[in-house]
Amino acid sequence: MIGRLRGRLDWRGPDHVLIDVQGVGYIVFCSERTLAALPGLGEAVSLHTDLVVREDLMQLFGFPSLMEKEWHRLLTSVQGVGAKVSLAVLGALGPDGLSRAIALGDWAAVRVAKGVGPKTAQRIVLELKDKAPAVMAMGGADALEPAVTVEVVDGDTPAPAAPARRSNRSAQADALSALGNLGYGPSEAAAAVAEAAGADPQAGETALIRAALKLLAPKG
Repeated sequence: MIGRLRGRLDWRGPDHVLIDVQGVGYIVFCSERTLAALPGLGEAVSLHTDLVVREDLMQLFGFPSLMEKEWHRLLTSVQGVGAKVSLAVLGALGPDGLSRAIALGDWAAVRVAKGVGPKTAQRIVLELKDKAPAVMAMGGADALEPAVTVEVVDGDTPAPAAPARRSNRSAQADALSALGNLGYGPSEAAAAVAEAAGADPQAGETALIRAALKLLAPKG
């Protein structure tokens, strides 16, 4: 299993790239969002990958984070959702947008992806709602990684990559954990945190917990 590739970006196509890893070229299919974030030709790049093996086909799919890779694996487990549809969804929403849409049951947001009809969008939301919290919680570790690892190469010695910026995903993951410790179920906690994060994308852990608790408070 090929789980990650680090090499030089040699070629860019409409839906895939060619990455040279020590003289071996790997064709990697990516979402539009990932393709747009990649560096220029000849520059260093690192992508998490998922290898799909069938009787007559082997394909690599690339993702800038482990969280996005896991969403891809979950999406393709839904009936009627193949790799192309999964990449379309991730390209349209990104992992954070998809997390929020599923946690809130917003199938209309999923439907904006190319090739996704209303029935498929509803199926994605229904089948993955209970699995969303586990993937969202990956943000704690994933947040310290840059979206795409780029290194400036001078001869044979790579320069240190730029420091990764901390993402709001870490705060969301910590808020989810805190709400779980308070006794809230994974689905309701995920929905509340997603709504709070959507209202204030820059909110920290404490602010997210307070906002989520207000949303979870009994109405009356």
